Amino acid sequence: MSGQVMPCNPKDIGSLFLFEKLAPEQLGRLCSEGRVELFQPGPVYTEGDPATCFFVMVEGTVVLSRRVGGDDVEVNRTSQRGVYAGAMQAYLGDRVRQVYNNSMRVTEPTRFFVLPADTFAEVMSEWFPMAVHLLEGLFFGSKSAQAAIGQRERLLALGSLSAGLTHELNNPAAAAVRATATLRERVAKMRHKLAVIAEGPFSRDALASLIEIQERTAERVVKAPALGPLEASDREDTLTDWLEDHGIDYGWQLAPTFVQAGLDVDWLEQVAAAVGEEILPGAVGWLNYTVETELLMNEIEDSTTRISHLVDAAKQYSQLDRAPYRVVDVHELLDSTLLMLSGKIGPRIQVVKEYDRTLPQIPGYPAELNQVWTNLIDNAVCAINGAGGQGTLTVRTALDHERLLVEFRDTGPGVPPEIRSRIFDPFFTTKPVGQGTGLGLDISWRIVVNKHHGTLQVESVPGDTRFQVLLPLTAEVPDEASASTPEEAA
Repeated sequence: MSGQVMPCNPKDIGSLFLFEKLAPEQLGRLCSEGRVELFQPGPVYTEGDPATCFFVMVEGTVVLSRRVGGDDVEVNRTSQRGVYAGAMQAYLGDRVRQVYNNSMRVTEPTRFFVLPADTFAEVMSEWFPMAVHLLEGLFFGSKSAQAAIGQRERLLALGSLSAGLTHELNNPAAAAVRATATLRERVAKMRHKLAVIAEGPFSRDALASLIEIQERTAERVVKAPALGPLEASDREDTLTDWLEDHGIDYGWQLAPTFVQAGLDVDWLEQVAAAVGEEILPGAVGWLNYTVETELLMNEIEDSTTRISHLVDAAKQYSQLDRAPYRVVDVHELLDSTLLMLSGKIGPRIQVVKEYDRTLPQIPGYPAELNQVWTNLIDNAVCAINGAGGQGTLTVRTALDHERLLVEFRDTGPGVPPEIRSRIFDPFFTTKPVGQGTGLGLDISWRIVVNKHHGTLQVESVPGDTRFQVLLPLTAEVPDEASASTPEEAA
């Protein structure tokens, strides 16, 4: 949008704090190469357009805003003479993409001194060469430091996740190893017991009946119901009495295994009727080995399935075999992240999931969203640990005005009001030295706001802190470029 061009008075320009130290000839050059424009209420420039001009307000009121999701969020409003905006980094040239980092509009007739970006870069280099070098060093040095520490932040998170994953994998792996060793022992005993039975004076039909019972026993183990402790104890007593009544003195050792396998007195009666009294003790012993081997194989299957699920969760978390940008189910991402962090969360923190499963899938960068979840969960865990180590972490999803809400709520001490506005600033941290880089929330903010055009906000009182991520349900095209933090009028 262009304004009405007006005469440029060097004295008028020189009264602005930005130019008050310039010499008369410098002010003259500004007026000759720049211009004064009067803008009526409305937009002056739009975020994302090429930054062609540097604006200094002479008189009026300006409003700066950023595009967040589908909304324009106001970041500054001022009537102070001399505030500036626009092509403020023109002196960096082509080394930085020169676009407007915000949108500017005026709410009343407003005069600006407008300087073309190329001219602004020239006069900066000619009049303030040392300042330009310092500003360039500050800009690119900050970028490099931020990138290096951001990488360090990701490595710290990876180390924490690796430790948690190793801990989670160790339990089922150890269980599978123990079950395999016991299974080998039981199979050996089963072979020995079968040899003893085969050498006995048993008919072909009796052995066939025993084999049939073994098959039916294995089937019952697979379908065994889960029993409560009281019901299981009552069944064990009943089975022990039956076994002792039938001459099996070690029945108290067999009863718990039979109950776990879903076997009862009726089943034992069927066994006794099928094999006869003389073969019953040996048959029951052999069938006990059958039951134990089936239970051990179930244990091995459960353990290896658990390992498989952990590996799948790790792949889901890392998204190594997925497209970087795709349509995702946030609940899958949240579950994989919670599983990866379960070792760090620990048993004293209760995790409550309040998912709205009717929510649609959304387009996004799943690996980077997982990084957001990781940072926010890690902060919540640290907050709860700082308040005694016992509390509740609630993860909630919901629909919020055509956007998908992911909320992380913790029962920690809360974020003090005096620092709440700074928590998303780079390098700001409340953690002890060595425990935080101050980039976790800054990285999360960039991922949510810049890459997904969403919103990241916090609400906090002692005992109830909520970090809320709001993501759009649709997106036109992936935004591969991560912009910098919002620029505000100086």
